[in-house]
Amino acid sequence: MNQKERMLAGLPYKAWLDGLTEEREENKKRIYRYNNTPPEQGEELGALIREIIGKCGKNIFIEPPFRCDYGSNIEVGENFFANYNLTILDVGKVTIGKNAQIAPNVSIFTAGHPVHPDSRNSGYEYGISVTIGDNVWLGGNTVINPGVTIGNNVVIGAGSVVTKDIPDNVIAVGNPCRVLRAITEEDRKYYFKDREFDVDDYKPE
Repeated sequence: MNQKERMLAGLPYKAWLDGLTEEREENKKRIYRYNNTPPEQGEELGALIREIIGKCGKNIFIEPPFRCDYGSNIEVGENFFANYNLTILDVGKVTIGKNAQIAPNVSIFTAGHPVHPDSRNSGYEYGISVTIGDNVWLGGNTVINPGVTIGNNVVIGAGSVVTKDIPDNVIAVGNPCRVLRAITEEDRKYYFKDREFDVDDYKPE
């Protein structure tokens, strides 16, 4: 296996060998063009983000600035929106489902290094995949660590550091992130805490 194959297999690898440095440099050029495109050039932004992201649905928008290592290892579903300063270290696969909403300053890390200094100084690192389900909202300044799976219909509270898997249909918060409570049918009528909708068109048809 070459170093790219080792990287994508979740094995220890060296990031400067077998063309990986060149791949990252090419992606930096794409990222630069995206982050420096005038906001009124919406069609060009849409085309550029599809050159960066490996696989995506029809509707995708990421507010510049955006950062990622390769882009090709990122897969997002339909109706994907991310606010300012999304960072994805995609040396491992990052898969995000449909209807994702990502607040500002979210970081998704698949990359890591050995804990022991001798092992770390060898230059080996790793990438362990991250999977995020459908209908997930990640609050501002959330950090997702390598190897995490987040289920469907989950809300992650702002400032959380997610180090372990999160099940479906819950609100989870904190550092380390823990399940706070289940999301229930009762939650449907509220738009913020105990404030109820004063309109009806929020309901699905």
